[in-house]
Amino acid sequence: MSVEDRAPAAPAAAREQHAATRQQLTGRWRFDLVTDRWWWSDETFHIHGFEPREVVPTTDLVLAHKHPEDREWFRQVLETAKATGGPFHSVHRIMDARGRERVVTLVGQGRLDPGTGRVAELMGYFIDITAQVAQQAEELAGRHIRAATAHRGTIEQAKGILTVTHGLTIDEAFQLLRETSNHHNVPVRELAARLVTLGRVLPVDEHRRHCVDEFLRNPV
Repeated sequence: MSVEDRAPAAPAAAREQHAATRQQLTGRWRFDLVTDRWWWSDETFHIHGFEPREVVPTTDLVLAHKHPEDREWFRQVLETAKATGGPFHSVHRIMDARGRERVVTLVGQGRLDPGTGRVAELMGYFIDITAQVAQQAEELAGRHIRAATAHRGTIEQAKGILTVTHGLTIDEAFQLLRETSNHHNVPVRELAARLVTLGRVLPVDEHRRHCVDEFLRNPV
């Protein structure tokens, strides 16, 4: 039986997803511990930035393409798998042959030699999840930007209230917010939100400054 024949078949769901999105590659791999030979499917070559059979996969090549910060971690995962043969997985970064950073999930398990009981080979899948990670990062950044924009809007409203009630400039109003924030250990954005809420019910007469002063003395 050839190395290719013994390699695991790609999951039908993974093939269908790749055909639909063209963004995620799932490649197969096998590592024969007796001969120290690797086998990669065409997809695994592509994940690493190579054309199929452009290079001969070796342990040194596999490790060389790991991101420098993740290489030792993967080496430990591989050594443990070689020793135990149990199921394993790793999410880590690689640098492909074109210098692009990719995020991959590697899953696998070992096969024991029935005669010796020792781990004879490891096999499993490489899954390129770069696009999914990038999408999640973009969504997270968008949420942070939207939250920051909302906070800035609230702070601007609070500064506006202080300019009206205390005759301050915008910079002086912000400085007063910061000083009150530091004194009472209340974040500026939270202090501003409370002041804006108060501003909706402030009296329109001369008592409004007194109300704001009382709030600044005890905003908690």
